[in-house]
Amino acid sequence: MDCNGYRQENHDQNLFPKPKVLVLEPPPVFIYHEDKLSQKFHFLKAWDSPLPLDQFLTTHAHSVQAILSHGSCPVTTNTIRLLPSLGLIVTTSAGLDQIDLQECRRRGVSVAYAGSLFSADVADIAVGLLIDALRKISAGNRYVTQGLWANNGDFSLGSKLGGRKVGIVGLGSIGLEVGKRLEPFGCNILYCSRNKKSSVSYPYYSNVCELAANCEVLIICCELNDQTRHVINKEVLLALGKKGLIINVGRGAIIDEQEMVRCLMQGEIAGAGLDVFENEPHVPSELISLDNVVLSPHRAVHTEETLMALVDLVIGNLEAFFSNKPLLSPVLLDE
Repeated sequence: MDCNGYRQENHDQNLFPKPKVLVLEPPPVFIYHEDKLSQKFHFLKAWDSPLPLDQFLTTHAHSVQAILSHGSCPVTTNTIRLLPSLGLIVTTSAGLDQIDLQECRRRGVSVAYAGSLFSADVADIAVGLLIDALRKISAGNRYVTQGLWANNGDFSLGSKLGGRKVGIVGLGSIGLEVGKRLEPFGCNILYCSRNKKSSVSYPYYSNVCELAANCEVLIICCELNDQTRHVINKEVLLALGKKGLIINVGRGAIIDEQEMVRCLMQGEIAGAGLDVFENEPHVPSELISLDNVVLSPHRAVHTEETLMALVDLVIGNLEAFFSNKPLLSPVLLDE
């Protein structure tokens, strides 16, 4: 760019400054696509400042109208109260447990989220974890790479997916996608959700323990809230039984993790496929040592294609807010 072009760009930026958006911690979409996002907005990087967070927020209190957040970055009551001009929180997550929605409602702060953008990717991982756990793909890989095949002979038998009774906990957009993928395998789908869904013919259970007692696989797809925290407890796991598998693509704290570890160690359930954990990134050492457990580092939503779509959704929501237009993917806080 020549000097005149540089001066013109600076002049335009002075006349039309980019809207300021606070980022407490960088979400993956920001890490991979900061350049594209920064073309539209000026990001205040709290994690990059030497100031304590409260002091950083106080410094920018009156200029911050929007926050860009993600699933493992809490937006607390204190953060919201320190930002009197705040009008929008955009989270790159489909879950909302990390945001104080009650304070947002009280303050009139709007929230936009990923909505159903991730549903297909998460459902793919759920089915992948299930097939892996049943057919022992990861365990078989270790058996080969550790030289055990040559020394110990044939690997142990796996189990069929077809014909399994699969219980889905939370038949929202992700749960529906999971069911859609498992039907062609010949699985029998059952579900537990807040309400019975008239759009599906799957058998409905209002009680998750009853669901577990009537299926061989339990797939966790619900959101984390006060009602679902540790809803998968000892009683549910024992109801699932010694031949039962549990798959979790929801949130780690939906399962009582210590109780699940105990059940796995004592053979009270047959195995697990887990993309989420209660104290991420820390995973209980017992889970790492078990061959009947398949682990994934909370990457169900992270594909190149979906991250690109998420960039467009984030930009669209922020542009709508700063232009006083309807958000593309608003959270209905009155519900």
